[in-house]
Amino acid sequence: MITMMCNRRALRCMTAMAAGLTLACQYARAQDTSSAELIARGAYLAKAADCAGCHTALPQKGQPQPRPFAGGLPMGSPFGTIWSSNITPDKEHGIGGYRYEDFARVLHQGVAPGDKHLYPAMPYPSFSKINDEDTRALYAYFMHGVEPVNRAAPETKLPFPFSQRWALSLWNLAFAPEDPFTPDPKRDAQWNRGAYLVQSLGHCGACHTPRGPAYNEIGYTERSDSYLTGGTNDHWYAPNLTSMAGAGLGRISAQDIAAFLKTGHGAGLVTFGSMVQVVEDSTQYLDEPDLISIASYLKSLPAKGDGGAYDAQSRAARQSVAALRTGDEERPGAGLYQTACARCHQSDGAGVALKYPRLAGNPAVLSRQPDSLVRLVLEGGKAPSTVHGPEAKKMPAFADKLTDTETARVLTFVRSAWGNDATPVTTRDVKRLRAAVDTR
Repeated sequence: MITMMCNRRALRCMTAMAAGLTLACQYARAQDTSSAELIARGAYLAKAADCAGCHTALPQKGQPQPRPFAGGLPMGSPFGTIWSSNITPDKEHGIGGYRYEDFARVLHQGVAPGDKHLYPAMPYPSFSKINDEDTRALYAYFMHGVEPVNRAAPETKLPFPFSQRWALSLWNLAFAPEDPFTPDPKRDAQWNRGAYLVQSLGHCGACHTPRGPAYNEIGYTERSDSYLTGGTNDHWYAPNLTSMAGAGLGRISAQDIAAFLKTGHGAGLVTFGSMVQVVEDSTQYLDEPDLISIASYLKSLPAKGDGGAYDAQSRAARQSVAALRTGDEERPGAGLYQTACARCHQSDGAGVALKYPRLAGNPAVLSRQPDSLVRLVLEGGKAPSTVHGPEAKKMPAFADKLTDTETARVLTFVRSAWGNDATPVTTRDVKRLRAAVDTR
């Protein structure tokens, strides 16, 4: 049952990246060799930063395919809808008039020419760590490797007082770091490369780190006790990425993490939610050394945060397997699971390799908050489509098939079966998520 949610942006992600690469080559032919290499490097870094994911609009039925990087993607926030901007080199509606200094300032500090402060939906607190060499490569790519699009993106209009952009200067002083990434001399080159990619271009903390009351990430490096311990964005709960044995990556190898980022599949896990788009649009294009560096850095993070536990040899694990095998379905949710879920995820919760994710010991199942699980059951989903991954499998939506109480019961069963030990899902949890999803 619990599989992967196809982000609504996924339909145009691969088109955007392919178009960007083609244009980079076209422009590069007009440059000397060093410039061509710089543009190509910038194209790779733009994928690592998932720029197309936010700055390309959604496809609309009956309308032409959205132009890469022309903006127009609506992004939900606690304060209202924020529209992504046009970052093509168009001089009227894009960034074609930016000097390098303008580009670096908006990337690192979130301040556009004219002292216009950007909302932190643009992850400039993370991008502040991008070094000067990579910033120059990105600038070269966006100025010479991207096609200009003469079209204005919708204007962001938040209600008062959030419409007062000058106040963001105070927010920046309080919450946004400006220091570039500094390698740790006590660590090797692979660790430092992984730390750099996770903390800067990858901006993993934007989703996987909890936020404070001012919508600020609570920590930007491994020195924070909250960094990458899980966070909620757009009603998805991004799991803990530290070495917790249950709800984290403690039982997942570095090789499996790298495979997960490359194909959306690893260790019996499958990408879901907003991460589908990240894999399709960004991480599948990273080279193997960078993927292993990211995985190695994540594996180095000590266990922090909270969430459920997993013990495949526990008495409860044996009881749940036996109950499903013998048809003893007195436990609330067991019968629902057997009817609606076991065909794909199996009675023992083991799933099917490269098709349907395992539920037994799945860190996402054991997450502190069940929001993602509820959304997956209500909305269904689809695995990411990648160059090197298996055929994408779909999961049906159960919003019209299961009541709030039934959804809560089956998810509570999943979070407590086969050795899983996570907090129950309540009917209130499901009602809240169903209402939030229905009103998006």
